Amino acid sequence: MFDVVKKDLEELEKEMLSVVSSPVDLITEISTHLVEAGGKRLRPALYFLGVRARKEVSKYATDLAIALELIHMATLVHDDVIDSAATRRGIPTANSKWGNQMSVLTGDYLFAKAFSLVALSKYDQRVLLALTNIICAMSEGEIVQNRQTFIPSTDEQEYFSRIAKKTADFIAASCQLGGIIAELNDDEIAALYEYGYSIGMAFQVTDDILDITATSEQLGKPAGNDILQGIVTLPVIRALTVSSDKEELTKIVSTKGMDQEMLKRGLEIVHATDAVEYSYRAVDEFLDRARTVLPSSLPQEIRDTYIYVADFIAKRKF
Repeated sequence: MFDVVKKDLEELEKEMLSVVSSPVDLITEISTHLVEAGGKRLRPALYFLGVRARKEVSKYATDLAIALELIHMATLVHDDVIDSAATRRGIPTANSKWGNQMSVLTGDYLFAKAFSLVALSKYDQRVLLALTNIICAMSEGEIVQNRQTFIPSTDEQEYFSRIAKKTADFIAASCQLGGIIAELNDDEIAALYEYGYSIGMAFQVTDDILDITATSEQLGKPAGNDILQGIVTLPVIRALTVSSDKEELTKIVSTKGMDQEMLKRGLEIVHATDAVEYSYRAVDEFLDRARTVLPSSLPQEIRDTYIYVADFIAKRKF
């Protein structure tokens, strides 16, 4: 999918292992485990596409891509601690191997490493502002989600606001930063931000759909985990609105420490409605917006790749 920036992503992988190395062996061990766990590298890939719209990718540009991925990794480590997650991408989480304390501190280390890369280069002031805004938004989103767990809600705008902070704002900023480094004009940078935001919203809604439709093997983590944790996502919101069993579903979603039978019944209620189809329609709307806002001034190969990303999100199963 990202053939046009394949070499850039390969360089990213190599450099990340060097960047996370520490004189403290345990930090290096945990950080290396996180890097080698892999991932979609969606944020740096979208960033690199923006850079290549006008520029070659320099060491200066690669450092910012590494910073983006380190910030993402740090937030995942902290999320896994908050969620008491045992696996991610099919492998043990840092907290399940080394405990919560070491995981939180390693996440902090990765945040610091990310900003040390930025501090060592004279980036545009907009770069630092975008990175700090990313972390603020994700922290706000996580706090809001934490306060709303096990509280059944049918407020879609509240849900969309939450996932914007947790996911879409970061992907939007990654696209924006690529445009800034490429020295695109303000309208082009704003369009890339809007594209990234729309892609990010579609990506998270798809994630929430897959949580109730995919298998644990496909996800690399337990299926139905959102309901188990009391997190109300768009499919559940829809089911709470239209299901004839909405009262039963309300009780299930409100139950802390629900057992597997309750989870299974909750999923059955959701699947008995049009919740999945309804949620996919929201995904399609966001993706249509993403395709529409792309600047016509982008090189065709870059523009085609951005569109291909939207097409991939529409049909992804993991």
